[in-house]
Amino acid sequence: MAKVVTYEELKAHSTKDDLYVLIHGEVYDVTKFIDEHPGGDDVILAEAGKDATQAFEDVGHSDEARDLLPPLLVGSFEKDGALKISDTKAPGSGASVSDAVEQGSNLMYFVPLTLLGAYFAWRFYGA
Repeated sequence: MAKVVTYEELKAHSTKDDLYVLIHGEVYDVTKFIDEHPGGDDVILAEAGKDATQAFEDVGHSDEARDLLPPLLVGSFEKDGALKISDTKAPGSGASVSDAVEQGSNLMYFVPLTLLGAYFAWRFYGA
């Protein structure tokens, strides 16, 4: 059974020597990673004791960065705690991503076809 981390426990682990971070409703122990963080330790420390989901997503972390999270997992954050969790969805988990892919795939077909049609029209009527 996964551990449930309370808001008080999250706040208690908010120093450079003992740091928990809350991202997408999951709590991660990033103490060992903080010195390796490419953005520096101040960036992570600024999000200590609160929901860091928005800050994490705003940066646009790579898949490699996201793959580092599972081994650092402590547990889930309490659902009805003093801190309200952000509703920000993880990339790849929403209808907006699906819509963007559909719109992108439409452009991938229509733009080249339009250019090809314009080329043949120019060759046929211009010659």
